[in-house]
Amino acid sequence: MTESIHKNLSAKGMLITLGIIFGDIGTSPLYVMKAIIGTSAISQDLVLGGLSCIAWTLTLQTTFKYVILTLEADNNGEGGIFALYSLVRRYKKWLYFPAMVGAGTLLADGIITPPISVSSAIEGLRIIKPGIPVIPIVLAILTLLFIFQQFGTKVVGSSFGPIMIVWFFMLLVIGVYHISFMPSILKALNPVYALHFLTRHPQGFWILGAVFLATTGAEALYSDLGHCGRKNIRVTWIFVKTALLANYFGQGAWLLSKENNYLGDTNPFYAVFPQGFLIPAIIIATAATIIASQALISGSFTLISEAVSLDFWPRVKIKFPTEIKGQLYISSVNWILFAGCVATVLYFKESSHMEAAYGFSITIAMLMTTLLMSYFLLQVKKYALWVVILILLVFVTVETSFFIANLAKIKQRWMFLIFEFGIIFTMYTWFNARKMLHRFIKLVSIKNYIPAITELSNDKSISKFSTHLIYLSKAKNPNDIEERIMHSILSRNPKRADVYWFIHITRTDEPYTLEYTVDEVANDKVIHVNFDIGFRIQPRINIFFRRVIEDMVANKELDITSRYDSLSKYKLPADFKFVILDRFLSIENELSFKNGFLLGSYFRLRSWAQPDTETFGLDANDVVVEKIPLIITPAHHIKLTRKKLK
Repeated sequence: MTESIHKNLSAKGMLITLGIIFGDIGTSPLYVMKAIIGTSAISQDLVLGGLSCIAWTLTLQTTFKYVILTLEADNNGEGGIFALYSLVRRYKKWLYFPAMVGAGTLLADGIITPPISVSSAIEGLRIIKPGIPVIPIVLAILTLLFIFQQFGTKVVGSSFGPIMIVWFFMLLVIGVYHISFMPSILKALNPVYALHFLTRHPQGFWILGAVFLATTGAEALYSDLGHCGRKNIRVTWIFVKTALLANYFGQGAWLLSKENNYLGDTNPFYAVFPQGFLIPAIIIATAATIIASQALISGSFTLISEAVSLDFWPRVKIKFPTEIKGQLYISSVNWILFAGCVATVLYFKESSHMEAAYGFSITIAMLMTTLLMSYFLLQVKKYALWVVILILLVFVTVETSFFIANLAKIKQRWMFLIFEFGIIFTMYTWFNARKMLHRFIKLVSIKNYIPAITELSNDKSISKFSTHLIYLSKAKNPNDIEERIMHSILSRNPKRADVYWFIHITRTDEPYTLEYTVDEVANDKVIHVNFDIGFRIQPRINIFFRRVIEDMVANKELDITSRYDSLSKYKLPADFKFVILDRFLSIENELSFKNGFLLGSYFRLRSWAQPDTETFGLDANDVVVEKIPLIITPAHHIKLTRKKLK
């Protein structure tokens, strides 16, 4: 999205921050006040109470929780729920669950944010031409947006910041203009109006579901921490919050001028603009909603990429369309989101109908972040226990209130619930099945096998499999190796080679680590390489391994001249071959229902996932895939009787 990462406080960094971070929360004025008023008559209690709730939601939830507290939880400068999970997962094993639920609900709401934002902007055209067909225009914009993802956002990204500056200045100016006619509207900044509204107004508490829409983009402030930096986010938020509140209060002033009337199809956001500025306002609003949608889609790609690295998601094909660090494209995610967005537009048709289904999942995601954040404050930041409990109580109370108010939206969002359960089920299955399978990996001492490997290497009665033979190993310790790898080398069609390499990949909690170590276990015979790879880096082992070889040759630690007698005299390079051990669930297992369902689901998901050759960035012509049965609980209750021959 940006040509470079500007994390230090600077004018350019703040411009980039405006373009990336605040699209979702910044376009909320398009629909929040309309959702609060709904079908009720416009009244002082409703307008002032709603405005007070918005102001204090943005203060407590967005400013205090995210801008002040959560931004402190950076993982080497990176943010997001998986970065937070990486910081605290060592303290409690079960913390994977809130991380999984939070990520799943964030992804699920990705299919409603673009439709509601773009629809709200385009519906402004009805003021000028009442009969204009909005749905085809919205679908056309979304289609172009998703098609464009595969090419990257480098060109468009450079204009995101300036467009969002224009957007926020427009919000600020039009808001101040209307406030100037009714300065008394500012009394809604007093929290007493919010408390009165929630406790006295007949529908006050349930209208919190609409109020919550004002802060639905708060998670993006944290998720995109790595792109912009803490200081840039905090400083630009002052301007953004001022512009948002000015616009909300300006809409409130206009609404009070229509007291005792009904809104009907009128959107107060567009109603506050002079007739002559309406078309420019619609154009700017549309551009802002496209930017908000772009940021959300890019964030979904990043979230899935991190989920793959942390063993929460099946391996998927990831492309890097530009040279920009952190910008990636996942085709499967892109088209699933697109299908969901199209279905949302066709099902709800109007943004006002989408409002009724929007926000429910984000409340769950925020609760999960609060839970993980409490462990971060307690264990990493070493806050006093009573302080953490107090913070936890405040945000759990606020977010639970929003959650309960949003429960009324369940009927309108059944299709999203299916999507959410599907995502969370996939994460749960993949994570727990992988954890179960890791328990059945048997490590043995490689030193016990050195004599057998050496003799096999020198046994010319066996055809040479490859000069350099490479296995991917689960053993980080150079002196350990999986028993199944030794079985593959020595027992299953013995594989003679001159040098055996064992590569281990360590996923670090830091996002962009890329380091390696080399251990020569047996001189010029067995070499162990360990790669430390950050959770945001795609493991391109073919390229990384080639660099290791180049470094070792340059340091005169390795000679890669061909060891075939007929080729060595010509100084030709040696051949390298990778062996991938692909496990399948053996029919010999007798599994419990739970384990059978879990592993069965895992292997079905795995059959749809990206193959290991592509996952680890290996060239197919240099790889041999060897199928091996996975036997966890072998059948042992079979009674077989031998009959005597007559």
